[in-house]
Amino acid sequence: MIDKISGLSGLSGLAGPRETDMASAAAMPGMPAVAGAQQPGSFAETLKDLGEGVVTNLKAAEGQSFAAIQGEVPTREVVDAIMAAEQSLQTAVAIRDKMVTAYLEIARMQI
Repeated sequence: MIDKISGLSGLSGLAGPRETDMASAAAMPGMPAVAGAQQPGSFAETLKDLGEGVVTNLKAAEGQSFAAIQGEVPTREVVDAIMAAEQSLQTAVAIRDKMVTAYLEIARMQI
């Protein structure tokens, strides 16, 4: 189901085979944890990594939900996966909102 939805958005094809947990999606993978660490990629790469994490979390939650319907996974694991997906999606939406706000502020600037 998520595959069909992600095919309609700009995030299609971003989900890779690697598993990403909510913490790494929210922490923006690719950003150095310590000053002097390796330099991060471009802004577009950082956003792509964030999108990959969100899509991966959504797919994992969807898979857990289907497995729970079949009786293969305990309810607690499904709840954890759904909560992680929800939190990473909320993080992505908040970042998008901040970017739109920044763009509108720049567009309103007088030259």
